[in-house]
Parts: sequence; structure tokens; C-alpha cells
Amino acid sequence: MKVIFLKDVENVAKKYEVKEVKNGYARNFLIPQNLVKSATRQNLKWLEAQKEIIEKEVEEDLKKTQEMASSIDGMEVAISLKVGEEGQLFESINNVKIAEKLKEMGFDIKKSEINLKEPIKQIGEFPVKINLDHNLEAEIKLIISEEKV
Repeated sequence: MKVIFLKDVENVAKKYEVKEVKNGYARNFLIPQNLVKSATRQNLKWLEAQKEIIEKEVEEDLKKTQEMASSIDGMEVAISLKVGEEGQLFESINNVKIAEKLKEMGFDIKKSEINLKEPIKQIGEFPVKINLDHNLEAEIKLIISEEKV
């Protein structure tokens, strides 16, 4: 039986893939679980429409991500913190704090996208790579300074 997969089925097929499966497997497992539709002409037309919609969404997402990467790349992000008498920071800067600061500045960057090998524990300027979707990268300059009281 030829079917269109509506969801990923591990070790069988990916979403929107058209595949030939055994009749019993389709009738007893895939169809009752709403994992597939039979590959009729009407359903194949529906599939083509879905693929076009997804393609447009991916293109729009890529365009947004490219715009964000170009606007962030080379940007300076300043964070000021309390500093001890000997110049040590009272807290370390990690990817969560950087993501929060970027969110304040209007950029929706997830903490998992920020490539920081270890937390920053001193004052100074540090280059930080940001790995965005679609294999795009940007680099910001993180400036850690003493908080003025």
C-alpha cells in the first residue's frame, strides 16, 4: 500500500515522505495512529501544496535569520557588573546572561546559539560567536566593565 507519512516514524520514513508499506502494517498500526494517509491523487495534490507552504516558510525564516546575522555581526554588547577591590567580578557571565542582554536589545537569540566555551570571570573585551539557524554565524564583541555606583 502506498502512503504519505504525516509524521516521522523512526526507522521507516520522514514526514511527508511517500512510501510503499505492507497492507497489514498500514491498516493495523499506521492509519489508526494517524501517522499516514493513503496516497490517493487528491492526497498527493495536498502533499504538493504542503511542500510549497513549507518551502515558503523556510525561505522567509532564512531571510529573517540572514537579516539578524548581518545586524548582530560586529555589534558591541556592554555589560556592567559589580567588581571587587582587586578587580574580580562578583558573578560570571555565561550564555544565559548574554542571551538576556541581547533580548533587551531586541534580538531573539537562544542561549544554546551562543558559543561560549566557559563563563567569563574578568573585566575586558571578548569575542563571542553566535551560531544561528541555517548554519549562519555572527560574532559580537562582549565588553565587560565595572558598574558605576
